[in-house]
Order: sequence, then C-alpha cells, then structure tokens
Amino acid sequence: MVANGTLVWYYFICKRQVWFMGRGIEPYHDNPLLAEGRTISQIVFSRITEGREVLIDNRIKIDILKGNVVMEVKKSSRYLEASRMQLLFYLYYLKRFKGVDASGILVFPDERKRKRIKLTEEDVRRLEEVISDIEDIVSRDSPPDPVKTRYCRKCAYKEMCWA
Repeated sequence: MVANGTLVWYYFICKRQVWFMGRGIEPYHDNPLLAEGRTISQIVFSRITEGREVLIDNRIKIDILKGNVVMEVKKSSRYLEASRMQLLFYLYYLKRFKGVDASGILVFPDERKRKRIKLTEEDVRRLEEVISDIEDIVSRDSPPDPVKTRYCRKCAYKEMCWA
C-alpha cells in the first residue's frame, strides 16, 4: 500500500499534490503556512505530557494517541473533509493492520473546537476507493494536470504548477 495519512489528506485537496508527495517531491519547506502548522503542533504538544506523536510501521504518524483514542491536530477546520478522511485512514489502518478498534478526535486549537470521529463501514468502502485511486495517481509517469482551486493561492507547491 502506497497510501499514508498525508496522501489521503492531499487527495481531498489536490490530486497533483498526491503525485508530488507520493514521488517524494517535497513542498517548499519555508512556506509560512507549513511553518505555522509546525508551530501550532509544538504548542499543543508542549501541553500534553503523554501520548504524543506516534509513528506506526513508518506509514502513519499519529499526532496524539491516548489509549484507543487517536487525535489529529489541525490549524483550522477549513479543510475539514480532508482532515476527517486523514483521521479515518488512521483508524482504518489501526483496525485492519493492527487489530485495534480506535475512535478519533479532530482538534482545532485556534478555533477551540473538537470533532469526534468514528469509522463506519461506509467510511471503509470510501477509503478503499481512495487508497486505490492514490495508488493509481502515484504510479503514473507524470502528475495530473493542474486544476485551479481556492487552495492554490496558499499552496506550498504553487510554483510547480503555476510558475
């Protein structure tokens, strides 16, 4: 399986980003939004004394794992569907490959919001389609054509698409 949580997140934002990340082409690391996301994670993690950042099988990096609850920290709820699907992927992976039935919580510290997430059979079917599509995208010789969306303006990859 090629898919990981990051690729699932990008899949719901931009298929071209899936190809770049799946091929190991990293975005511009000095992008202010990426730096802001790292800062938010550090602040949130500094408040937590246990269960933070767990790497499983070099495939998924869980922000916070407490018991059977997976927490994913996000800067904003602007990308809610992508964030939800990323967290569902983690729950799916844990259940399918580790036998762990977990629940999830999306955490938006700046907005002081939390959203509980539970993996359903419908989610499993959708994720399996997404995983298959991600594998197809990454296996292509060239990236999908760029598609202008509202996310392009602040994208760390925009120079690769629109320069």
